Amino acid sequence: MDLSKFSRKLWCVHKQLILILAPLLLLPLLFFVPPKEGKCLFVVLLMAVYWCTEALPLAVTAMLPVCLFPTMGILPSKKVCPQYFLETNFLFLSGLVMASAIEEWGLHRRIALKVLMIVGVKPAWLILGMMVTSSFLSMWLSNTATTAMMLPIANAILESLFGKLETLKENCRTRSDPESNSQMNMHVLPEKQILTTEDRPDYTDRLERKKQEELRRESEYQMKVWKGFLICIPYAASIGGTATLTGTAPNLILVGQLKSYFPECDQINFGSWFIFAFPLMVLFLFLGWIWIAFLYGGLNTRFAEGSIAFFFVIFAVLLFTRDPKFVTGWSVFFTKGYVSDAVTGVIIISILFFFPSQCPSLRWWFDSRASNTPYVPLLSWRKAQDCVPWNIILLLGGGFAMAKGCEAMRVNINPLYFMIPATTGCSYAFMLPVSTPPNSIAFASGHLLVKDMVKTGLVMNILGILCVALAMNTWAFPMFGLDTYPDWARPLNGSSSTVATHTTSALNVTG
Repeated sequence: MDLSKFSRKLWCVHKQLILILAPLLLLPLLFFVPPKEGKCLFVVLLMAVYWCTEALPLAVTAMLPVCLFPTMGILPSKKVCPQYFLETNFLFLSGLVMASAIEEWGLHRRIALKVLMIVGVKPAWLILGMMVTSSFLSMWLSNTATTAMMLPIANAILESLFGKLETLKENCRTRSDPESNSQMNMHVLPEKQILTTEDRPDYTDRLERKKQEELRRESEYQMKVWKGFLICIPYAASIGGTATLTGTAPNLILVGQLKSYFPECDQINFGSWFIFAFPLMVLFLFLGWIWIAFLYGGLNTRFAEGSIAFFFVIFAVLLFTRDPKFVTGWSVFFTKGYVSDAVTGVIIISILFFFPSQCPSLRWWFDSRASNTPYVPLLSWRKAQDCVPWNIILLLGGGFAMAKGCEAMRVNINPLYFMIPATTGCSYAFMLPVSTPPNSIAFASGHLLVKDMVKTGLVMNILGILCVALAMNTWAFPMFGLDTYPDWARPLNGSSSTVATHTTSALNVTG
């Protein structure tokens, strides 16, 4: 058997090989590292390998702590299992269910088309419009869901401007048949010149070759704009998700870690995080737009749409105003510490399951000819089951459980100084298709090359690092008191605990 055939056979069973070989290769950790730390490191690295290679489904890997922590003597099951249904998980679930309702009634399309009507049809402004829309939606929905919803809208807009993508590709490849393209162009081609019998015999051929070359350049320009559209959406979704606590999983992990390690810390909530992260998001989005534009190109609503928009706004306002720190929030009307962001989210999404999707009318009761259509709420449980990625709830729980088993912090620096950059940094991965799910979705369209993402993403990564460094060393310092070691962190200073940045990185695969 030759090497190529053998390698293909190995690839067919590579996941099974990883399942078997990964624990065997990590076994030395159990013998050469102190017992409890070695066991915990073994489980953490094993989960990281399985998550990165998807040797097991992500949700199944997330449940490994339930099996391994008790059996290896790291943590009892009564401490592991509750991590899978923390308050943070319900907050994230609220955002997922709200996304299902928005998708059901097409509110995301209404928002996208409204923004694009405002910005116009110039490529750079179109890219800005798509980035603003994607980042705004990603503040409330998951990055993956936002990318999946926005890419079809972008493709439809591009087809209306440039025609079919296959035609553009063909025009870029060939220099023959100058009449092959009849699609709309962004630039006006030169008018035909009238030939006379006095012209040189080869003038017609040269004119046709010139037209063909102009057509090819025009098609290449349009393909460039098309790539810019496709690449800006996942990047904007990743950036926008950092602005709110529910926007992306790493932000929720930060909240979970703070509540686990520092129960007395009340500095991070929806309002205070938004005040810190929204200016950072706007700054990075603006810089990212300049870079991508440089590279690639230069309410009449239905009752259901209006209702979803109303609850969407109420959802956001309640989260912002619960306890924003700089003013008194509405949580003061309840017993202190009893009402959280998760309670707000579950209340709002519960209303969606019984609020009517059609405008109620008293005339219906007295009109015998009115159709007796069944009552339809804004969101059905079947729709929520179909659209909500329930495995991500288990994935979050797996991260919390893994972090619960690894606890070590021995530096007298405000923990937020490390945890906030680690959290936002997990969303700023732009170079490769596998970096984030939004990147993978855009790359799977087949219109982008790896070199396109590497060329654009390298500068985006650098811009992200600089923006986070700027934010952490300017407005974050007075906002979170980073220049002092907080009292809420002191009781755990001497205990064995670990900075759980590895958890956030592993969970970045959820988008």
